[in-house]
Amino acid sequence: MKAKDIHLRALEPEDIGFLYRWENDPEVWRVSETTAPYSKYVLKRYIETSHLDIYETKQQRFVIVHSQTNIPVGAIDLFDFDPFNRRAGVGILIYDEQMRGKGFAAQALDKLVEYAFDVLGLHQLYCNIPTDNTPSYELFSRRGFIQAGIRRDWIRVGEQWKDELTLQLINKK
Repeated sequence: MKAKDIHLRALEPEDIGFLYRWENDPEVWRVSETTAPYSKYVLKRYIETSHLDIYETKQQRFVIVHSQTNIPVGAIDLFDFDPFNRRAGVGILIYDEQMRGKGFAAQALDKLVEYAFDVLGLHQLYCNIPTDNTPSYELFSRRGFIQAGIRRDWIRVGEQWKDELTLQLINKK
């Protein structure tokens, strides 16, 4: 799936290196609800099964690739896929801080929404964002996601608690 500056593609075996870095970064754990590192073996198995249908795995990951350099800059996921209620969660990561703010996440999100609604026939997408993650809130809001709720003291960071917003995008087609 191509956009102006990026394209989305499936995971490939050679992605193990950056996937290992991303999935084992404690800063990423904060938003991914991960509490322990992943081994290369586990990630290799994940990549090997990533070709399975979303109806089997209930999730799908796309690598966000910078079109000019052909270098992966992030990932965008559908998770908690619910075919009966025709909905899924969305997660997105632009890993390198130098690549953030360049519109890659917005382009990837636009392509993912198009895929989810036009190909998978989903009725809605949702995302969960800590209230202090202003860039993510603005990204999803600009793409038409609206706040549906707030979970108080939902995320523990050290000895502090943070609230989390839930945003939804309803397919109007």
